[in-house]
Amino acid sequence: MKHLPLQGRTLALLAVIVPLLVLFIYVGLRSGPLAPVAVTVVTVESRALTPALFGIGTVEARYTYKIGPTFAGRVKFLEVHVGDQVKAGQVLGEMDPVDLDDKLRSQQAAFRRAQAALRDAEARQTYAQTQAGRYKKLFAAGSTSNEALNTKQQELDIAAAGLSAAQEDLARVRSDQEALVTQQKNLRLIAPHDGVVASRDAEPGTTVVAGQSVLELIDPESLWVNVRFDQVSAAGLAKELPAHIVLRSRSGQTLNGRVLRIELKADAVTEEMLAKVVFDDIPRPLPPIGELAEITVDLPALPAAPTLSNAAIRRDGDNVGVWQIVDEELRLTPVTLGVSSLDGFVQVQKGIKEGDQVVLYSEKALTLSSRIDVVDHIPGVSR
Repeated sequence: MKHLPLQGRTLALLAVIVPLLVLFIYVGLRSGPLAPVAVTVVTVESRALTPALFGIGTVEARYTYKIGPTFAGRVKFLEVHVGDQVKAGQVLGEMDPVDLDDKLRSQQAAFRRAQAALRDAEARQTYAQTQAGRYKKLFAAGSTSNEALNTKQQELDIAAAGLSAAQEDLARVRSDQEALVTQQKNLRLIAPHDGVVASRDAEPGTTVVAGQSVLELIDPESLWVNVRFDQVSAAGLAKELPAHIVLRSRSGQTLNGRVLRIELKADAVTEEMLAKVVFDDIPRPLPPIGELAEITVDLPALPAAPTLSNAAIRRDGDNVGVWQIVDEELRLTPVTLGVSSLDGFVQVQKGIKEGDQVVLYSEKALTLSSRIDVVDHIPGVSR
């Protein structure tokens, strides 16, 4: 009977400790390091994907005209400014002739001298020809010597050579004069095509050299986007595919276009393919040349196949797989991936089939020994 108080205290203590121990074990298994990992699952569906390519490009003009003089000189005046619409044949400006007029007057005087020299050579040749014919008759009649006849024939040859030289000199002077006249006409800067003035590279009073651009003209109807695509994902890119263009300055507006051509030369440094994308309708107002644009090209649709969200794919180096739930057990299944779309889905060629359940998101990294708890939503995950 003396031991009863001790046994009562022991039982009371056990009555307190055992529930606490059970509660501790329960909490440890549900919320501690041994707790199951919360996961969301998704059922594999068979669906047809419409893959797309995304690239960055710059707005450029297919036809650009750099207008400048064919000789060194000063810009006299310019009639147009950046943004002005011009017509083919319109005078855009003029170069200062400097001493060109003086050179032309000098050349005209030289041309007149050459004409006078030609007339003198023609007269000499005519006189020498008359004398040679006269002496031939006198020699036939025995009234003159053979030496005199040879002298007159030699004078005729000299006159003919002088006439030929005068003709060549006149042709040379005429060509020089025509070149100066053409150069004088080239003083005017004329638009070769309808377009818009994109830049004024020189102002009146500026000295420019032959071939230097004074004005740059673009054809506004020839705008296109020079786009770069990653070579890894550029399979299937072809001309005439539809494209969607978002200009940097108009992020809320999507413009329709198409792939005009694929460039034969790729960029070996950045490992990108180059393509030209044209607008279906040229945007108004015109975007600045050089503006960045985001391009999305729609590739041909693929046949239906098992499809998953990219979030379900697990990558470990070169190994690609998914966490599959089979008979309520977790299994890491290797898969072979196909084409992916820009909205985050990828087709699976091998490894899983339609109707399989795979883990989409997990609260933390999973292992083969992890216990899982399927939930509808994981806090902190958007989906």
